[in-house]
Amino acid sequence: MSMTTRALRERAERLQAERIPFVHARVVLAERPTSAKPGDEAIVLPDGTIEGFVGGQCALATLRAQGLAVLQRRESTLLRIAPSPEPEQAGKTVVHNPCQSGGTLEIFMEPVLPAPLVRILGTTPIGVALADVGGALGYDMQPWDGGCCGAPDLATTDAVVVASHGNGEEAVLEAAVRSGVPYVGLVASRKRGAAVLQSLDLTDEEKARVRTPAGLDIGARTAEEVALSILAEIVVTRTAEPRSSAGSAVETAIDPVCHMDVAMVAGSLSAEIGGTTWWFCCPGCRDRFVADPSAFDAAASFT
Repeated sequence: MSMTTRALRERAERLQAERIPFVHARVVLAERPTSAKPGDEAIVLPDGTIEGFVGGQCALATLRAQGLAVLQRRESTLLRIAPSPEPEQAGKTVVHNPCQSGGTLEIFMEPVLPAPLVRILGTTPIGVALADVGGALGYDMQPWDGGCCGAPDLATTDAVVVASHGNGEEAVLEAAVRSGVPYVGLVASRKRGAAVLQSLDLTDEEKARVRTPAGLDIGARTAEEVALSILAEIVVTRTAEPRSSAGSAVETAIDPVCHMDVAMVAGSLSAEIGGTTWWFCCPGCRDRFVADPSAFDAAASFT
């Protein structure tokens, strides 16, 4: 879907406000003949939808597959789409696209991911300090009023920290653990923390996921130092056990005509023949295959 530059950037701002991850793609090199030019932009959504313009159907098929891979890796890449085979190039993802019109594209692809979301129960000095220090790090620090509006959506929550000194602790800890939140911490002394864990309606394995006392042992004394130790522990947990907000890895199929990888998502082209679904990079490949499937390698299969 083509969009003006302004409309695309407004769309990107809305996605960020809604905490929806996406890939921002910008053409940085276009060797003729290509329909794209340097500066053209697009975004790739987690379901494979592409908004904006960075080239024709064949280029978009490559952009879709590589964009979804970038979301999974959470790392930027410089994508080079060439009409003829090329050797690997340092710092680039090189894709041979035989359906290209003859030109070469280079597209910088950057994942735009929501800031880590940390929910805090409690307005104690440590809870307040945690919100301040986390905010300075660029984290999305959200309060959790355990006794008011029920549990928030925890599907994309990276951490829950309970710092309420006994107010509504159990229900919040149980909800966070059962929802699979990667980091669940309880601010308490070792003695009180052990007592709280014992009271939780969780299995022993689930109880073991609650960090108490929350935070790394750095000799923290002030509320701000304790907050720093908790955030350091959250960083360690996120590195060891990343929680993807981009969804599951997307399967790819091989186009039986040009042998390109095609993402098996709603935005890609496909056709069902003889009870088998075949996927294609562009209408041309699909039409050629549908006209005479026997003319192509029937062994083409899903990867």
